[in-house]
Amino acid sequence: MKFNNILVILNPENEKQYALARAVRLAKEQKSSQKVHITVFLAVYDLSYEMSALLSSEEREEMHQGVIAQRTLAIQPYLEKYADPNIEFKAIVVWHSNEAEASTHEVEQNQYDLVVKYTKEEESITSLIFTPMDWQLLRKCPKPLLMVRDGDWKHQRRILIAVNVADDEEKNHKIFNEQLVNLGIDLADNLERGNVHLVTAYPPTPVNMAIDLPEFNSGEYEKNTRGQYLINMKALRQQFGIDDDHTHVREGFPEEVIPQVAQELEAELVVLGTIGRTGLSAAFLGNTAEHVINKLSCNLLAIKPNKTDSDG
Repeated sequence: MKFNNILVILNPENEKQYALARAVRLAKEQKSSQKVHITVFLAVYDLSYEMSALLSSEEREEMHQGVIAQRTLAIQPYLEKYADPNIEFKAIVVWHSNEAEASTHEVEQNQYDLVVKYTKEEESITSLIFTPMDWQLLRKCPKPLLMVRDGDWKHQRRILIAVNVADDEEKNHKIFNEQLVNLGIDLADNLERGNVHLVTAYPPTPVNMAIDLPEFNSGEYEKNTRGQYLINMKALRQQFGIDDDHTHVREGFPEEVIPQVAQELEAELVVLGTIGRTGLSAAFLGNTAEHVINKLSCNLLAIKPNKTDSDG
């Protein structure tokens, strides 16, 4: 697939709009045969406008619209900077106290296929710093969410896709793996699959089994488990034409293995699946996904399953 309808959440604190720059570059690289629509989105709010008892509801709404009009004008230079005959830009500014809720509502009301947002980088530890709004968006956004640190990519442009090949017969896992790999490939430079790597983690031998069962052969257990993961990973990589040396099957927990492999590869982007639940359970990303995200030091593409629930 190609990304033809992209929502970019602007960062009002930064003069440089890295998310917009990345979205424009992606739109140009994928060489779509049709125009790409990029909507820039900004949620504005000022509590002082709500606190005044002297204003009527009509006056307050008029002030809101005045601020929205002012911010909409301020956005225009960014759109003019990236003007391109193959890209159609649109600006939306709304009055809302919660950026994540406003953004999610906009995504739900329109057929966006990708959301792009800038997140901070802490220079002292070279890791991403996710704000409370970032976490809310990661948990609520129903579409693929690309969290970027800056507008440029490294020369290698390596993309690491975390997949679950625990059970090749599990239909939901298979479908979600294909969804993850497809989107990861679409984000590779000019769709060059040579930039794509796959990673999976298989569980270490349970310590209690080795202790409680004297006849338990931990070496054989590890060999069989790894062997099954290698077989399942081979089937997945061959399906997408990915080289053997671009697949990584490691013993350990995903929250340890994925950031480690990303660092070794100097990956520019990690593609990661998160749970797709609604209601009360939507407040949680899932322990695995959240722990992985906390340890990443590169850009992130978070994806929820299309139709099935899955723990991240």
